Amino acid sequence: MAPPRSPLAPAAFPKLPEVPGVRLAARACGVRYPDRPDVALIAFDPGTAVAGVFTRSLTASAPVEWSRSALERSAGQGRAILVNAGNANAFTGLRGEAAVARCVAATAAALSCAQEEVTVASTGVIGEPLPDERITAHLDALADALAADGWEAAAQAIMTTDTFPKGAGATARIDGATVTLAGIAKGSGMIQPDMATMLAFAATDAAIAPEALQGVLREATERTFNCITVDGDTSTSDTLILAATGKAGHDLVTSPDDPRLDDFRRALHQVLRDLAQQVVRDGEGATKFITIAVSGAADAAAARRIGLCIANSPLVKTAIAGEDANWGRIVMAVGKAGERADRDRLSIRIGGVAVAHHGEVVPDYDEAPVAAHMKGHEIEIEVDVGIAEGQATVWTCDLTHGYIDINADYRS
Repeated sequence: MAPPRSPLAPAAFPKLPEVPGVRLAARACGVRYPDRPDVALIAFDPGTAVAGVFTRSLTASAPVEWSRSALERSAGQGRAILVNAGNANAFTGLRGEAAVARCVAATAAALSCAQEEVTVASTGVIGEPLPDERITAHLDALADALAADGWEAAAQAIMTTDTFPKGAGATARIDGATVTLAGIAKGSGMIQPDMATMLAFAATDAAIAPEALQGVLREATERTFNCITVDGDTSTSDTLILAATGKAGHDLVTSPDDPRLDDFRRALHQVLRDLAQQVVRDGEGATKFITIAVSGAADAAAARRIGLCIANSPLVKTAIAGEDANWGRIVMAVGKAGERADRDRLSIRIGGVAVAHHGEVVPDYDEAPVAAHMKGHEIEIEVDVGIAEGQATVWTCDLTHGYIDINADYRS
């Protein structure tokens, strides 16, 4: 039985814009889940540029290894993404590689494209062979069902322990032309990306060369998906792919530093941040969405590491779950982060209320407004470590017994 919809979920899946040159389809193939869509196919018109960011896990899945290699061999050109839920095809050895090869060959045949123009992604249980024949048997039907308005169906098909499908869209201007962006993501547990995310797929009709697209994607990833955590665990399957079909009509952008990309960079950040935060809002068992803003660090990277250390602390997360304004646990997490912090200049605010300043509790500190803030669904923590000007914001959720229930029963 699926877990109940997260109390932090948006009211509904957004109405995403159709992106010229992009079509999607979803189908129930019985990979793991009976009677629900579990495979998605995303197809792109010829000439589409594709960029990707993947997990740094040393036990990366066979789909990750294939897709990383395919992007290199195709020089950033892509025609399709094939995604399945329920089986990660990770730690499956040569059988996993063979399953990927068969899926890629069938996809390329169905779309009449080169195999290196096909990327794949899988999510689900680790260590079980992928029944790829259940996927390849449906590829012609998936290709026939491709449609420009298939974003929500695809988002639903890639879910595992997710309680809601995740989507986001935006528009931007390049050379006076309006360009469209849309994206979907899945993720709920095993969440702390390392140069990637769980699974996320975005597309735009902007005309951007592959190297430039890769540059803006990496930059946006650093400030969005790489700033979230649910449980501190990096997936073997983390994959983020961005496609640019070039249909918007403006001149090709060839450098990530081109100022013509300024508004596109803003819109891409908006879409990826929205998707990343939805992943946190769907954290397994989550009841609180937590924003942690760190300032005064040696640099932005140090600030992010401090923020993630606070965000990943079981003591901090359980205190928030229990609505306990125990700010001493935040002090503990800052101290163990391994980054420079001045104990006697450390300041903390919760819900906008100063609780500690210059290394000690604020005089006449009244816990009542902080305790009231902790009862809400949106928790805000600000920490200044008193060293320099580095700052970063990270997002996480609380840790409840629901997380244990979901993960203890995941394979059964």
